[in-house]
Amino acid sequence: MSTKVFVDGQEGTTGLKIFEYLSQRADVEILRIEEAKRKDIDERRRLINASDVTFLCLPDVASRESASLVENGRTVLIDASTAFRTHADWAYGLPELARAQRERLRTARRIAVPGCHASAFVLAMRPLVEAGVVSADFAAHSYSITGYSGGGKKMIADYEAGGNAKLDSPRPYALGLTHKHLPEMAAHTGLKHPPVFTPIVGNFFKGLAVTTYFTPSQLAKPATPQGVQALFAEYYSGEQFVRVAPFNADDNLDSGFFDVQANNDTNRVDLFVFGSEERFVTVARLDNLGKGASGAAIQCMNLAIGADEATGLKR
Repeated sequence: MSTKVFVDGQEGTTGLKIFEYLSQRADVEILRIEEAKRKDIDERRRLINASDVTFLCLPDVASRESASLVENGRTVLIDASTAFRTHADWAYGLPELARAQRERLRTARRIAVPGCHASAFVLAMRPLVEAGVVSADFAAHSYSITGYSGGGKKMIADYEAGGNAKLDSPRPYALGLTHKHLPEMAAHTGLKHPPVFTPIVGNFFKGLAVTTYFTPSQLAKPATPQGVQALFAEYYSGEQFVRVAPFNADDNLDSGFFDVQANNDTNRVDLFVFGSEERFVTVARLDNLGKGASGAAIQCMNLAIGADEATGLKR
């Protein structure tokens, strides 16, 4: 039988991408809302409750409103906003987070899809906290470089219109150090405090990489970069959407430069360790519209409906 799916907010960047994934599948029936009724609360309630799965691709306030419209115990909500990512009653939509996470997602009726920056940071930090390499009190410092599609339809339009020289160079933002992904970055790594985190948007459509810095004096127990790479490889052994690169292998770089866009159009995360025993960095790379948003949402849906986890997704 087909799974009935409704996308509440399909006109946004994430919603459009989810709709694109769903449109290529024969095992789902898409429930469509008339354009004139997109903001009609009664019509949205009807479609949400008629669905087996509803994706919420809305601002936080609107997501909370839509979540309140469910009147049955059957519909699975998969929310792409920041509204529920640290809520105890919502499963965090990162199957690779821990050994028990995948099973929780299979049975959850409320799933919160991680933020793009957060997904990369959490996947690189969580194994280090669990292994005791860094303590819960670790003061993490990270930056992320991302394509402009992460800024939504207005930012995409601004970049693609051209003619603005200010957009040609990378642009750091959220310099008040209160980025909306910070709460989940702490909550789902085991850190007591979120990282000092600065994102940067570049003049390219999509692709994202989060870099975090380490020195031996910061570590809770001795570790070399080679040891961290081995720890990652063991932690993510068997994970089809996480690839741990060999330590400092020549093919990790392109003439000495790192390719932020290499995972575009996939649902894959690549993890790297660069440096020496004096200092090293971890880098997590993903497609901010794929594993960083819509691809992760589809992966969670696959688990929730009992489909193969990789259905419709590219490794």
